[in-house]
Amino acid sequence: MLWVVTASLAAAACFAVAGVLQQRAAARRPDDEALSFRLLLRLLRQPMWLAGIALAFLAYGFQALALARGPLSLVQPLIVSELLFAIPLAAYIRRTHLAGRDWLGTAAVTFGLASALSAARPGGDSPTASPQGWLLALGSVGGLTVGALLCSRALTGPARASCMALAGGLVMGLQSVLLAATVDQLGEDPLALLTAWQTYLLVAASISGLLLIQSAFQSGPLAATMPVIDSTEPAVAIVVGTVLFGEHVRLGWPMGAVAAVGAALALTGIVLLDTSPTMGPLTEEGRARGTDRARPGGGSGDS
Repeated sequence: MLWVVTASLAAAACFAVAGVLQQRAAARRPDDEALSFRLLLRLLRQPMWLAGIALAFLAYGFQALALARGPLSLVQPLIVSELLFAIPLAAYIRRTHLAGRDWLGTAAVTFGLASALSAARPGGDSPTASPQGWLLALGSVGGLTVGALLCSRALTGPARASCMALAGGLVMGLQSVLLAATVDQLGEDPLALLTAWQTYLLVAASISGLLLIQSAFQSGPLAATMPVIDSTEPAVAIVVGTVLFGEHVRLGWPMGAVAAVGAALALTGIVLLDTSPTMGPLTEEGRARGTDRARPGGGSGDS
């Protein structure tokens, strides 16, 4: 059990630093690159962003090691603790002091998610589903993603970044479901991966989710994006897994009440972070950099 906890916390720390590096690199890009593959192409030239991607892969490795010896209900809540590393680290790098409400919001999201996931304790059998179920899941997540992106067009600042993060979290949550289905097929017949539509949709969801998350990082501070992503990804995976694969969650008394309170606590923390006065300067700093680089004589911004 000690090994599971250690590997999970190592994954959380790597995810935290990876998020800070990616957001710091993405925030330097001009606004007109948001939701464009030009953003990814430009970021591929930035060592800071590539270092963040490398740390993310390392984090997935630690997460896999933890899941090999421990249950998801223990590993996922521990990985959510990345917020306790990431947001203070981002503020320190930018020489900005977090206010009391920022610390409160960060703790609320972290412990709210951890308690909700621990209480619900999702689980189930083989991830198989009917074509009708897949259509329902894909249509629902697709519709919510489009809605979040439309809302982002009408907003500015941290709220806009949060809507983009919501879209990214929805797609990455669906990606987790597709990954589970793909891994299940791999165990039955490795050659089936080449003909299964889930494999190709998994690749498309991974690329789309990466673009959405980097666009969210570009549009606002880490405190407005990472809590939303960390909340949405497991929520989508649990809901879709329950409906699509027939997985189960503990909804009876008292665990159902604990899960509900944890979810409400996480949502409260997100609102506190999104509306915090100290979040505005972090957003404007990134935008100012992008604007300066987009001006004639301001540099290409690819360094």
